[in-house]
Amino acid sequence: MRTVIAGGHGQIALRLERLLAGRGDAVAGIVRRPGQASGLLAAGAEPVVCDLETAGVEEVTRHLEGADAAVFAAGAGPGSGSARKQSVDHRAAVLFADAAQAAGVRRYVMVSAMRADALLDGTPDGMDPVFADYLRAKGAADDDLRARTDLDWTVLRPGRLTDETGTGRVHLAPETGRGEVTRDDVAAVLLALLDEPRTAGLTLELIGGRMPIPEAIDEVAGVEGA
Repeated sequence: MRTVIAGGHGQIALRLERLLAGRGDAVAGIVRRPGQASGLLAAGAEPVVCDLETAGVEEVTRHLEGADAAVFAAGAGPGSGSARKQSVDHRAAVLFADAAQAAGVRRYVMVSAMRADALLDGTPDGMDPVFADYLRAKGAADDDLRARTDLDWTVLRPGRLTDETGTGRVHLAPETGRGEVTRDDVAAVLLALLDEPRTAGLTLELIGGRMPIPEAIDEVAGVEGA
């Protein structure tokens, strides 16, 4: 299988690239800066330099041609302002989905954020306005993806991310409540979602838990209307 990952130098993306390459799959990571290529090569991934904030759909489509799956794991990142939340977390996600459709790549997994559907009626008291804009951008990108019928999409919304060693045990469900999850376990769940076509059409939250990842995937794959 060949997978193309947007945001290929991100912490979750690098972990996923190592998992894919480690089992013999081909994986390419889209990065914005040439200096990020060495990190991808070390993970066993092919670096593809392409700025999703300025590229057109035809350019991105070329990078996706021949792929079996696409993963959007890009993000504007901490310290970026509201404008980049829109240009990366929303518009780049829409661009990547457009390109996947144009390239005929049906399997598509979106790394989203918990509470991305929650800010339809303004910013809650006490919430940082830029963070609120981030959640709105992620929610808009998710809505765009979930309206597409030419993609077998899955939306994954992890809880608060940590760098502790993964446990291989999670709580994965349409709603989990708030909690933490390791980046290791997020990457492992992404790998399992790519392999399980029955999870297409699901929006899932993810936090640490007690269920082994294969069992958690099997459980949600049988959920109707999630």
